[in-house]
Amino acid sequence: MDTLVTVFGDIIKQAMGLTKTAKVVTEHNVYQEGEAEILPLLDKMVEALSLPGSGVDGLENLEDLLAKAESGKSCLLLLEHYSNMDLSTFSYFLRKAGGRGEDIAGAVVAIAGMKLTEDNPAVAAFASAYTRLVIYPSRSLQGLDAEKDHAEIVRSNGINRAAMKALNDIKVKGKLILVFPSGTRYRPWDPSTRKGVREIDSYIRSFDYLCPVAMNGVLLRVGRGEMVDDPVSRDIIRITAGPVRSCAEFREKARAEAEASGIEDKKQAAVDAVMAELEVMHIAAEEKRQKLIK
Repeated sequence: MDTLVTVFGDIIKQAMGLTKTAKVVTEHNVYQEGEAEILPLLDKMVEALSLPGSGVDGLENLEDLLAKAESGKSCLLLLEHYSNMDLSTFSYFLRKAGGRGEDIAGAVVAIAGMKLTEDNPAVAAFASAYTRLVIYPSRSLQGLDAEKDHAEIVRSNGINRAAMKALNDIKVKGKLILVFPSGTRYRPWDPSTRKGVREIDSYIRSFDYLCPVAMNGVLLRVGRGEMVDDPVSRDIIRITAGPVRSCAEFREKARAEAEASGIEDKKQAAVDAVMAELEVMHIAAEEKRQKLIK
């Protein structure tokens, strides 16, 4: 079985040799600019694995979102998450899409969990190709003891305070903030990974506009070990951007529907509405993609 390391071992070594990203996340380096010299290496992998017929649908919606961001509005990209190469494919095919695709890709700032920086040097090198804002995910705090792990909890609070301060600054400066609402890749053996993370409601509440993006096709399948050991696959990638929506209107509608249905957790209801919309988009896009495969 071909894996990322068996097929692209040389590229992995090059990326690790080039990256200058700090190996430890602190409150002083949560905002990390993408390293332009590493991006072509990630592009080579996408080029090698993606099949003819790959590309972006709904580019006009992303151009609409970018225009709003450039006018000073805060804008969210809410992407499905099936593969550790989702960000790479999203960036690559945007830059190949024509129109304002390159500008859109250049405006993206991805919200990234700190383990992408700290857990594995190869993964950290790949992540460094893209501009990101690093956070300490709430799920990483699960199981920590308030007394025994006090220092780590203090560290998490410091990192997230710094991240939110940076977010409030950059989100009105022409950036598109990319978030995976599931918080992790979908794993077929774990249905809970398809559920949206409750904290996403906070992003929706504090932004002006959102754009849902369905991701169809996978170049790097989910494994049970390290990312470098994930199985690679050649596939047609279709990226589908839905219409731009007012965050306030989207959230109010979701909360009203939850209220009418007797659902108490209104925050989770808003995130569930995002995931439901993404699923509808994914199914429709997959029907079209399957025709290209045949």
